[in-house]
Amino acid sequence: MSLLFTFHNASTWALVGLIWTIQLVHYPLFAQVGQEAFKSYHHRHTGRITWIVAPLMFAELGTAVWLVVAGSRELWFLTSLAPLAFNWLSTWRVQIPLHDKLAQAFDEKSHQRLVRTNWWRTAAWTLRGMCLMMLSH
Repeated sequence: MSLLFTFHNASTWALVGLIWTIQLVHYPLFAQVGQEAFKSYHHRHTGRITWIVAPLMFAELGTAVWLVVAGSRELWFLTSLAPLAFNWLSTWRVQIPLHDKLAQAFDEKSHQRLVRTNWWRTAAWTLRGMCLMMLSH
């Protein structure tokens, strides 16, 4: 196993752990913050979590591209690229717009949609991790 693949695998599994934490802890608790404090809380949450999520997502994407360019053609790796693409598309087309709406004020429908649609990203990152785990055997 190459150092590049190890770094790629590590960034993916860090995101798997992070997305489960966000899904089971952070997002459900948004509803408990209260209308008065929510805007400030959400601003602090997104500002802080971005410093963790963004470098990991870019590391995952960058190392995936590098592995493809370097000639990685293992079936499990290539299969893992579909959930990788899905996660980027979902993040930019669904989760970020929902966060932008929530940044204005807490909205129950937007919050519920954020939690519901984030399950798909949670599943996709978990699937990615499992695909990459298959390469380790």
